[in-house]
Amino acid sequence: MGARFAPVNLQRLVRLQTQLAQRVVLEDRLSQPIRYIAGTDVAFPNSGETTRAAIVVMDFPGLRIVDQALVEQPTEFPYVPGFLSFREVPALLRAFEKIRYIPDLFLCDGQGIAHPRRFGLACHFGVETGIPAVGVAKSRLTGEYKEPAAERGSLADLTNRGEVIGAVLRTRDRVKPLFISPGHLMTLTGSVERVMACGRGFRLPEPTRQADKLAGAYKQ
Repeated sequence: MGARFAPVNLQRLVRLQTQLAQRVVLEDRLSQPIRYIAGTDVAFPNSGETTRAAIVVMDFPGLRIVDQALVEQPTEFPYVPGFLSFREVPALLRAFEKIRYIPDLFLCDGQGIAHPRRFGLACHFGVETGIPAVGVAKSRLTGEYKEPAAERGSLADLTNRGEVIGAVLRTRDRVKPLFISPGHLMTLTGSVERVMACGRGFRLPEPTRQADKLAGAYKQ
């Protein structure tokens, strides 16, 4: 039996997303040199009744785990595409409060500006923390694209009404691409470069892969 939720006023949340999107900065403002990159992921065990948020911090460029945090709390927001940040960010912020090594960059499991209102999870989390963030999504939420070539590093533009909102990036030969978009304090070019720099032979960049492992495989 799944969790039950109070009614959600989506019109109010649309207005809030639109307002918060104005705070997103699409410029590369990474600290130099980059010392730490973190991955985030959220799972929903117990038929979605529990929200389990994970952050894994890795040194860079070595990508060794130096810190991690895992938070569980009751799920308070339903699964509504386009509004997942309201479901996941509160728990991620609690996990953020527990880490000792503050990363220079977050790679978030979710969308950045590749979102109908240009305010996906990576934007929301980046604005809330003030730390550069990139959306690393396994599937497309919005936009059109042509399939990139099969080789690792191939990419194609993800566009919406003529605007480039992300990149469709092949991170491993002949595997499904990822959908990369800047979240906050990053450009698209910088986002793709950092995702590729964190590859270790898997589809997911290593920080988000480790966060996914920590959060658990169950996804709703």
